[in-house]
Amino acid sequence: MVLFLTTVVQSLTSMAALMVPVLAPRMAVDLGLPPATVGYYIALVFLAAIPATVLGGDAVIRFGPIRVSQAGLVICAIGLALLCVGSPWLCLLGALLIGFGYGPVTPASSHMLSLSTPQRNLGLVFSVKQTGVPLGGALAGFFAPMLEASVGWQGALLAVACLLCCAATQSLRTPHDDDRIRSHTLGLGVFRELARLLARSPSLRTLAFASFCFSTFQLSLTTYLVTYLHETFGYTLVAAGLTMSAAQASGVIGRILWGIAADRWLGSVRMLAALAVAMAAGAAVLAGMPATWGPWPLMAVVCIVSACALGWNGTFLAEVARQAPSGAAGRATGAILSCTFAGVVVGPPLFGIVASLTGGYRLAFAVIAAGPAIAAIALYLKRSTFRTST
Repeated sequence: MVLFLTTVVQSLTSMAALMVPVLAPRMAVDLGLPPATVGYYIALVFLAAIPATVLGGDAVIRFGPIRVSQAGLVICAIGLALLCVGSPWLCLLGALLIGFGYGPVTPASSHMLSLSTPQRNLGLVFSVKQTGVPLGGALAGFFAPMLEASVGWQGALLAVACLLCCAATQSLRTPHDDDRIRSHTLGLGVFRELARLLARSPSLRTLAFASFCFSTFQLSLTTYLVTYLHETFGYTLVAAGLTMSAAQASGVIGRILWGIAADRWLGSVRMLAALAVAMAAGAAVLAGMPATWGPWPLMAVVCIVSACALGWNGTFLAEVARQAPSGAAGRATGAILSCTFAGVVVGPPLFGIVASLTGGYRLAFAVIAAGPAIAAIALYLKRSTFRTST
């Protein structure tokens, strides 16, 4: 039940965050903006998610993981509703609210899963839960273009906002929020505590750095895939959205496979290093794909790259929970994800700047390949600092 619940919440918040990248070609025309500016939207979302994730880990202790998840769903819904107005300032506020709702969801789920999962199965269980991220992207890629064709992009955003509010059910709170500490004091001191946590743990620092590098590539790929296929290969919005759905579905499969491989054979650190190498190679392939390729070879490449670029998160979060001090999985996850989201803030805007300067997206893919390549080296050099045999 815990795994199902956390996966559903993760899927819905991910769908909320990724509706705009799917609808970007239509929204950009109506708002008078170039499509490449969607990278700035993603940067705003995850800029807000950084402090929300850190504070969310602390809020879980005070209010419980279910209450924090409910708040995240409702805040994301309000953000989507504000985007529908079309005012640049309200779009700015909407993006920030979506990030503020998205951020606390993962610390809340890590808290619940770390208490209910045997150590030997952490990689698989966290990977299954993290399939919610690409699953949400697949839902956005599948439904957003269809909803846009029938009710417009504003109607599509409002429909998802209503879905999020319906999911914020109260009935599941009691059995899962019983360990909350009502007297726990919230405050900005949590940032100092999490900084000290990272300072004391070389393994958590390495994971934080690797996640920064991984997220620069992951969100650049997710943010610009539809626009890349639409502008470079001439795909219709519906066809590009379906390709994005297939890519996200590959991420779902990848997360489960990599979680099993990490638990049974390679260990988390070696698995993450292997995925880092695959991401760097995948970026090079995406940069060199000829525009004459047919839809099926192109789909195959996108899906293979996406299985790696979208598949590392579950194995990564399981290792964070394993390396965290006892009872501090939620807080450690909040600290690490603040670094992960910092990579998201940097990656898509950097990708957009390179694409704008060069008039295309190929060189941008080559540039962001550097992040995963550096992460692979860091994981290899620091492998001896991890507490367990991974």
